[in-house]
Amino acid sequence: MPLLDLEKLCSGLEDGDWAGFLRDWDRSLRAGNYPETTRYIYLLAAAQLARFLADDLSDRGAAEASGDPTLVTKGNIESFQVWMIETRSAATALNKHKGLQQFFRYLVEEGEIGVSPMERVRQPKTPQKLVPIMGDGDTKKLLDSTRGKSFAALRDEAIIRLYYNTGARLSEIGSLLLADLDMKTESTRLHGKGAKDRRVRFGPKTLRALARYLRTRAKRKDANKVPELWIAERGVRRLAPNGIKAMLKRRGAAAGVPNVFAHRWRHNFAHEWHKAGGNTGDLMLLLGWSSDDMPRRYAASAAAERAQEFQVQMGIGERV
Repeated sequence: MPLLDLEKLCSGLEDGDWAGFLRDWDRSLRAGNYPETTRYIYLLAAAQLARFLADDLSDRGAAEASGDPTLVTKGNIESFQVWMIETRSAATALNKHKGLQQFFRYLVEEGEIGVSPMERVRQPKTPQKLVPIMGDGDTKKLLDSTRGKSFAALRDEAIIRLYYNTGARLSEIGSLLLADLDMKTESTRLHGKGAKDRRVRFGPKTLRALARYLRTRAKRKDANKVPELWIAERGVRRLAPNGIKAMLKRRGAAAGVPNVFAHRWRHNFAHEWHKAGGNTGDLMLLLGWSSDDMPRRYAASAAAERAQEFQVQMGIGERV
């Protein structure tokens, strides 16, 4: 099942102009070769704003804007942003803010509005949280939960080992095609953000886990009709990134490991790389980063942990 179901996303918006604009915008995004995950994030933000405006009884102009996105005001968006912060989080509100920037920029480009209402809307400030790395101990617990020869066990071990071994994004591993894997060179092509492909290597344990999964996958009836690497446990259909996210959560609950999500292995990869004295430029190439800011952000938790380890070794304040 595809991540982006446009008709479902537009459900309930047919009475106004929102659904039409979203369909047109999606066509424009597809023409620009935007990946499905990016399109989904953008379109979802706009659809959520439309539904919020329809339910916002505090603003008389919201009712009109709920039927016509060209009537949305700065105040409408700020009210939506406040609601997102209060009911979700500042990080989610920031995510929606960025999606709406793109939507109203599209309306400007189409000549539907003269100025984007986002121009004077402040980005919500998000507290910098130290994301805990997913180290060897917790990863072992998760891998132990995949012991066995069932299809799900072999598939989930291969998925977990790929995240652990490469530090790739959730969507990058989740969107792999069979054709992306090269078992001879022990590497895979990843489809990164901004349509930037890169190739990463994986080790012997990951190679073995992938080989076992591929043999089991090949025995599934009609599995050869699915170009994606990961397929669901029941039926012959792809296992989308959201399905992988749910699987990791289930595995974490079963293994007694809280807050299991793919990006924790990404933080761990950066931590281990720097700990071993790896070059930051090479790390950026491997993890698909184009901004110098990203290594600092992703390695913040790991850097704090390394600093604490070094603090203990130095023994400052313990010599007298």
